[in-house]
Amino acid sequence: MHKLFTVFFLVLFSFAASSQELNAVITVNSDQVGQTNQQIFKTLERSLNDFVNKNKWTNRVYKENERLNARMFITITQYESDRFQANIQLQSSRPVFNTTYETPVFNYKDNAFDFQYQEFEPLVYNPNSFDSNLVGVISYYVYVMLGLDADTFTLKGGDDYYRIAQNIVTQAQGTNFGGWSQSATENRTRFDIVDDLLSNTFREYRIAMYNYHRKGMDILGDNNSTGKQVIAGSIRLFETLIKRRPNAFLIQTFFDAKSEEIQNIFSDGPKVDIVKLKESLNRVAPFYSSTWNDIKY
Repeated sequence: MHKLFTVFFLVLFSFAASSQELNAVITVNSDQVGQTNQQIFKTLERSLNDFVNKNKWTNRVYKENERLNARMFITITQYESDRFQANIQLQSSRPVFNTTYETPVFNYKDNAFDFQYQEFEPLVYNPNSFDSNLVGVISYYVYVMLGLDADTFTLKGGDDYYRIAQNIVTQAQGTNFGGWSQSATENRTRFDIVDDLLSNTFREYRIAMYNYHRKGMDILGDNNSTGKQVIAGSIRLFETLIKRRPNAFLIQTFFDAKSEEIQNIFSDGPKVDIVKLKESLNRVAPFYSSTWNDIKY
């Protein structure tokens, strides 16, 4: 009986330990290239879904309901032989405690996505070398999304994932592929995203991510009034950041994911000081002023 229990435990542990971190849906759209034979795009889509969902990205054991929900929309804009030019839209979300609601965490579009791929080519992530821009970009965003997800549960919980993403950036510097280098004219490269996430200059962003989700969203179901107050306070943290870094890119990524949710949260239920909240929102995210105007109170 003891041996039987041991075998059962080992099988159960093996199953749990092998649980992957992501529940991702990857879509490849080739409408813009007018290619008659769609087989290579279907193969690419299938291979990418297997690559992301079946790969073990961390040493942490994830339960099925803890897996990060993500979507990647890859739009092919040019295709010739084994060369692809594309853009990629990324979205991730995580569940809110004691609810069936999924709160959006990341919503970002990367337009500098060119890569080489031959049908049925194996996709393998090697942490010690940069062998494929396709693998590199996808792996980079997997770790960015894992880091952001971790930040919503633990203060600065995403550091280890961001450092892996930063290592991918470093490895990519010797290539001719776009989107990896630090740019004097653009602050939205992959270099800048992870550099900002790890920089103490943007510490308020990391604190806001934690407070908004763990201390705000996760208690809304049990204490709506307190949850709203915490979320409003999280938004005010960005006022400190914009004084130091006006037009900080990370702030825009936050509100690209959260604008509609914020509107819905503060248009219903227990009241907060909406006048001050809207003033704060218009200071930190004026690009969504029409959304803030729609907050009803």
